[in-house]
Amino acid sequence: MSIIKRVAIFGAAGNFGTPITAALVKAGFDVTIITRPESSSTFPDGIPVIRTEYTAEKLVVALKGQDGVVCAVGPAGVPTQTAMIDAAEAADVRRFIVDDFGWGPNFRSLPEFQPIGAQRKVAWDYAKEISKRNPKFTYTGISIGNPIDWAIKRFSLMGFDVKQRSAFIYDDGTEQFTGTTLEGIGQAVVGVLKHPEETANRFVKARSIQTCQNQLLEAFKRVTGQAWKVQRRSANDLLESGRRKHQAGDSGWVLELVVYQLYTPGEARCVVASREDSDAELLGIVEESPEGIARKVMDSITS
Repeated sequence: MSIIKRVAIFGAAGNFGTPITAALVKAGFDVTIITRPESSSTFPDGIPVIRTEYTAEKLVVALKGQDGVVCAVGPAGVPTQTAMIDAAEAADVRRFIVDDFGWGPNFRSLPEFQPIGAQRKVAWDYAKEISKRNPKFTYTGISIGNPIDWAIKRFSLMGFDVKQRSAFIYDDGTEQFTGTTLEGIGQAVVGVLKHPEETANRFVKARSIQTCQNQLLEAFKRVTGQAWKVQRRSANDLLESGRRKHQAGDSGWVLELVVYQLYTPGEARCVVASREDSDAELLGIVEESPEGIARKVMDSITS
């Protein structure tokens, strides 16, 4: 497979699209941002921006001349992925990175998440179908697990209120999970595009760290040099509360059940892969320590 140089990205201003775009530019790719005409998002200077309707016909024009496409749209944009894939094939794009950036196709999610997973799977299956009938078109999904530095900073329900120096530890705090930093997510995309043969037509497994709450808490204490207020909770409380909210049609259930899945005692549900069984080395993702994660989070709230 020839070198991928010209890359278009959808969702460039999003939570993951921002570090992905920065990583692509830093790695020397010729990046083009594609967005809707009505988008009010701001983008880095010096990167071409194409504003177009997300129909297959108009997207073919936007994607002409691109070697690769990265889809990093938010949940509202997921249904448009099939049109993007159609356009990419018609424009002779060689690699389409589908919108996963989650736990991948084989994750043991709770039943409440099945409709969400089914919607995302439509595009994954469609890309796979096209790759089988058209060998010039290839796809990759990137499973990142927990976006750890971003998630800890944004969601105190994960157990850490970094501004207040307080923590909720669920059960005994030893449940292991894997996470990928924002920097690691960007590097994963770069790694896929730099290794097109090895990453073709499959989901790659990314990770920056495997850790648990207790390890992270000790790391935050060391990095801040301060004592933290610690309280104990049961992950099952999140399950019960999240399901009540889901059944009642109330907001907030998604986050509670996501965190429950992360810390379900004895499940190892949220370990994407060991370092050896992951694609982290191939993709060039740095293995982080708990202290490294704590520093990234603390630096992000003081910068």
